[in-house]
Amino acid sequence: MSPEQHDTPKWIPLWSSLSFLLRSGTLIGWSLALTLATVLLTWLGFLLTTGLIDSLTGSFLTAEPARDGLLGWLKYSGWWLATMLFFFISRVISFFVAFLLAYTLTSPFYSFLSGAAEKRFLGDAYEDDDGLSVAGICRDLFEGLKIAGFGLVVTVFALLISFVPLFGQLTVIFLYTCYATLMFIDYPASRKRWSLGRKLSWLRRHLAASLRLGFLPAVIGMIPVVNVLFMALLFPLLTVHATLNFCRIERARATGHESPGNAKPTPA
Repeated sequence: MSPEQHDTPKWIPLWSSLSFLLRSGTLIGWSLALTLATVLLTWLGFLLTTGLIDSLTGSFLTAEPARDGLLGWLKYSGWWLATMLFFFISRVISFFVAFLLAYTLTSPFYSFLSGAAEKRFLGDAYEDDDGLSVAGICRDLFEGLKIAGFGLVVTVFALLISFVPLFGQLTVIFLYTCYATLMFIDYPASRKRWSLGRKLSWLRRHLAASLRLGFLPAVIGMIPVVNVLFMALLFPLLTVHATLNFCRIERARATGHESPGNAKPTPA
């Protein structure tokens, strides 16, 4: 039996990850700073994106048809419904694009947060990397761009398949769950110089763990408007949570003979 086929190590629940984060002043400081940066960058990106969309579609949105007679009212009703749908969809897309922009720009610093959590979790077993450097920041930005680009592909595919009743909606939830997990494991995996293909292989190999890690952020991400605020607030915690479980799984896989649940977070 290969190392990948061993039983998954004991799961670290979200509340344990929260307790782990709150016992470290460094992790709390980075989390607060990244939350603020994510909110500001997302909001700025949202304003820029919606401004661009409105400037390109303003003539349609302001060209209210006349309401003369039955035909006029039918045209007006159709125009009003199309305007409302367009407004809703354009805002949801704008939020998503803005969040991906914020995610890409803050990736190097979330990677640092993930590394700090991993170092505290593994203690002496932690393998140090290059730390925060110009080369590391450029590498993290490039990885963030790849993940964001992959997210756009997933979004387009999810939009197309969502029209299939039931199966389409379940597939969309599954895709967004896996993609959310990919975003979070990208931080510890990129420090190990993993390629995007290897990260996707990890998702397939540890599908149950991937679904557990990505389900909550995927559900939050599908709530219009408030999704960005909630994701910005929870993103640091979810980053730490995914890092701890990723490290536990990889540590058990690397040692092979290690029994689940042996590794524990280092004390504060």
